[in-house]
Amino acid sequence: MERREASLHELCTVLDYIRWGASRFSEAGLYFGHGTDNAWDEAVALVMHRLHLPLDSKPEVLHARLTMEERREVMAILERRVEERLPAPYLTREAHFCGLTFYVDERVLVPRSPIAELIRNGFQPWLRSEPLAVLDLCCGSGCIGIACAEAFPEARVDLGDIDAGAVEVAKINIKRHQMNDRVRAVQSDLFSGLRGLSYDLIVCNPPYVDARDLAEMPEEYRAEPEIALGSGEDGLDFTRRLLREAANHLQQDGLLVCEVGNSWEALEAAFPQVPFTWPEFEHGGHGVFIIGREDLLAYQSFFEAE
Repeated sequence: MERREASLHELCTVLDYIRWGASRFSEAGLYFGHGTDNAWDEAVALVMHRLHLPLDSKPEVLHARLTMEERREVMAILERRVEERLPAPYLTREAHFCGLTFYVDERVLVPRSPIAELIRNGFQPWLRSEPLAVLDLCCGSGCIGIACAEAFPEARVDLGDIDAGAVEVAKINIKRHQMNDRVRAVQSDLFSGLRGLSYDLIVCNPPYVDARDLAEMPEEYRAEPEIALGSGEDGLDFTRRLLREAANHLQQDGLLVCEVGNSWEALEAAFPQVPFTWPEFEHGGHGVFIIGREDLLAYQSFFEAE
């Protein structure tokens, strides 16, 4: 306690607390992967959030002196990051995806999917026309579906998730982005809550972590809901179900876009005959496949045999 009080008196400026936080993060061996990839950027994000300052503030702000109340609040959030090993967005209750800001908490994954790049590019060249009906399946915070609604202004968008808590978070974000007229959130185990509905585009970021990777995950990932991460021994339990059922919920020329991360090799090994398309990402990421309704129907027997 005495050491903490001494630090509060010695550390005066915004830059002091960023440097102090980055040092503590490096010393503690924290893992970064929920919006930043290094200790300095993580400290910047937390300090600026707690001070209610934008990340692109003028450099002069770094030398501004903090009040004692501000110092205590900033140090508290930096200490929580070390002691609780929570991803920074769970501490700030805010995450960024596809140029938009979303509310997040421990009921949902922290948004970080490379699918954001596909959304920004309008899913070209794979979409034949702009979609009018879109489904974000396993929606979590709803970031993918809401970003799709932003990209396709004429589209109706459904957000589906098996977890009631995730659906509540998605509803918060629908309201936050003022999209209640076009976007809705539905509790649904796969398509169980969406019977009779079909879409031009289904985008899914399902649980896909295999048992080995799940067991070896850093502490920060263990703060996220396990139901949104693990999916059986090879990570494909949910994806197999999706491949069997998706064609029934796609319109003619409809498209399925699905992330499977490191489990892409297991998927290729399970279905070597299926012509999955694996887009390359300019800004990092991998393990996202694209497949059309026609191919889903053509290879239905292989999916059902699994």
